[in-house]
Amino acid sequence: MSYAFREFLKKVGSGVHTGEDLSREEAATAMRMMLLQEATPAQIGAFMIAHRIKRPSSEELAGMLDAYDQVGPKLQPWGVRKQSEGEPEKPISCPSPQTVTVLGTPYDGRSRTAPVTVLTALVLASVGVPVLMHGGDCMPTKYGVPAIELWQGLGADFSKLTLAQVQHLLESIGLGFIYLPRHFSHAHELVPYRDQIGKRPPIATIELIWSPYQGDVHIVAGYVHPPTETLFRETLAQRGATHFTLVKGLEGSCDLPCERTAIIAISQPNSSESFERLLLHPRDYGFGGKEIPLDSTPQLLDQMRDVLQGNSSELMPAAIWNGGFYLWRCGVCPDLPTGLAKAEALFTSGQAAQKLEEIGNAIASTQLAHHS
Repeated sequence: MSYAFREFLKKVGSGVHTGEDLSREEAATAMRMMLLQEATPAQIGAFMIAHRIKRPSSEELAGMLDAYDQVGPKLQPWGVRKQSEGEPEKPISCPSPQTVTVLGTPYDGRSRTAPVTVLTALVLASVGVPVLMHGGDCMPTKYGVPAIELWQGLGADFSKLTLAQVQHLLESIGLGFIYLPRHFSHAHELVPYRDQIGKRPPIATIELIWSPYQGDVHIVAGYVHPPTETLFRETLAQRGATHFTLVKGLEGSCDLPCERTAIIAISQPNSSESFERLLLHPRDYGFGGKEIPLDSTPQLLDQMRDVLQGNSSELMPAAIWNGGFYLWRCGVCPDLPTGLAKAEALFTSGQAAQKLEEIGNAIASTQLAHHS
């Protein structure tokens, strides 16, 4: 048993009258001890459920993200790379530094509505906006379809790549995926606790705003409950993250809804206000309608292929609505109507499909080169 961890557990688990929040440093130490299995299974499970009941503070979430930075995988900024194991970081010849858009999605996936995040990633990457995603396999508590499974179904299997290969793909084709079981085994080993406690732990919250990329990032994350937006903004502020987009999205994802008003908080780093709240009514732009249900993964993949082939598909409006918004938000298009028209053109012209093919070919050639 870890006596140091027991003190953290006593603070968060003492109830409404005597319980206390951890400091940022304490939260970072506690998270690191869980990731490194220095706390016992009983302690880890107790901490997760106690923290779930107490609700984490922004300071605690900032500390837990600090631990993820310390223990987890790190993709280096453009222009800096470790030459080999044990050597210091040195500048190397590679493309100019760019802001990477990190699309945070719930690790336990989607189970009710059809996700279009993968299509959004393809739209952005096809016009030169680097995109990074991260996640694992099907996991508790929702056991929804995970993003990695959709990429695999579309012919882009990121799961077998090394971290160095992910870095190369991000820089060469503008899209990468951090796969938990391979690239962050410490976090992957905590997944069974989600099933055992029957609730999403605070880890499921920090995953949405975590970035494995060490350079300039644009954090994109979704949430379900309105107070989470404030929690995210306060956490990001403590960590000095000034570029973000937070969406009250479908099932806590960053997918904008078509059935209701999209509530979005965007950062305003060059303004006296730290953020601006957008209320976008999809019907005002011709994209209102019922959300597309997620009936099965094979059916969803067929719908996504139809979109990429430019065919008429019930998923097409949601794909254009989301793709157009993020093209505007990422600075590719000057306004939302232009972004929507651009997104539609990327699908109907085959450019997004061509980007998917490029990604699949790049992964295959990377793996071939590795084995040879």
